[in-house]
Amino acid sequence: MQNGDDDQGRRRKEEGGVAGSGAAPISTVGLSKHYGRVPALSDLNLDVAPGEVFGFLGLNGAGKTTTIRLLLDLIRPSGGRALVFGRDCRTQSLAVRRSIGYLPGESAFYPDVTGAQVLRLLERVGGRPVDPAWRAELLERFDLPERDLTRRIRDYSTGMKRKLAIVQAIQHDPPLLILDEPTEGLDPLMQEAFYALLRDLTARGRTVFLSSHVLSEVERVCDRVAVLRAGRLALLASIDGLRALAPRRVTITFSADVPRPGTLGEGVTVQAAGSRSWCLDVRGPLGPVVARLATLPVEDLDVREPRLEDIVVRYYRGEA
Repeated sequence: MQNGDDDQGRRRKEEGGVAGSGAAPISTVGLSKHYGRVPALSDLNLDVAPGEVFGFLGLNGAGKTTTIRLLLDLIRPSGGRALVFGRDCRTQSLAVRRSIGYLPGESAFYPDVTGAQVLRLLERVGGRPVDPAWRAELLERFDLPERDLTRRIRDYSTGMKRKLAIVQAIQHDPPLLILDEPTEGLDPLMQEAFYALLRDLTARGRTVFLSSHVLSEVERVCDRVAVLRAGRLALLASIDGLRALAPRRVTITFSADVPRPGTLGEGVTVQAAGSRSWCLDVRGPLGPVVARLATLPVEDLDVREPRLEDIVVRYYRGEA
C-alpha cells in the first residue's frame, strides 16, 4: 500500500512539475511544414508564456490547424522543432499529449454512446487521472446534469455536444489547453460560463492556446495574439500593443463655422474637414488636438478606440 501511495505521489509531483518547470508551455523554432512543394507553415517562431491566454489567428488556410497538428504530433514537421514544456513534440509525443487538453474545432463523437461513456473513455486514454469533484464542477458550470449524461450523443443538440467537448478537454486539469473555436455553437449564457472558466484556469497558472475567428472574443480574453498569413507569422503583439498600432478616430462638431485644421502635430491625420466638423485619425496622445480645440466653438467630441477586428483584418489582407 505504501508503494502505491508513493507512486501516486511521484506521479502528482511529476504532473504538477510540468507546468512549473520553467520551460515555455509552447515554443516553436523555425517550425515548418510543406506538402510537396506547397508550404503550409514556414519558419514559425513562437514562445507562449505560462498562465497566458494566447490567441492564434488567421484566415482559413493560413496555417493554424497545421500548427496545432504539429504540436499534437498528428503530422510531422518538414523543418524546425515544436516543444511543449521543454519536451519535443515529435520525439516525446506521449508525454506532450498528457500535458495538453485539446478541444478540436468540430465536436465529433460516436452517436450511439452516452455522454458519460465519452468522458470515461477519454479519461482512460488521456493518461492522466480525473478528479471527480473537478469534473462535477465542470459539468455544473456547463449545465450538463446527470440526466443529459445518460442520453446518447445522437440525441444531443449542437450546443450540448460542444459543452461535452469542452468538459472532456479540461476534465483532467491539464497545464496546457489547446482550444480550436471553443465557443462555436454555445449560446450567450454558456459563452459567459466559458469565459469565466478561462479566468479561473489562468489564475491557477494554466495556459491557453486559443484559435478563433471571433475577434471580439479574442480581444476580450487574450493577453497576446499571433496572426498567420499564408503560413507565415505576420504579427505578434499584446492586445494593448495591437491597439497602439492603429489610430483612434476623433470626430469633432462645432457650433459655428471654423477654419480648416491645418497641421495638428505628429501622428494626427485629417480624414475630412468641413466648416462645422472635422474627422481625424490620431496616433498617440490627444494633447495636441485638445490644445488646438481650446479656442474653437466645440459642440461635441467623439473618440472611437480602434477595434481589434479592424487591425487584424488589415494584416489578413496584407495591408499592414
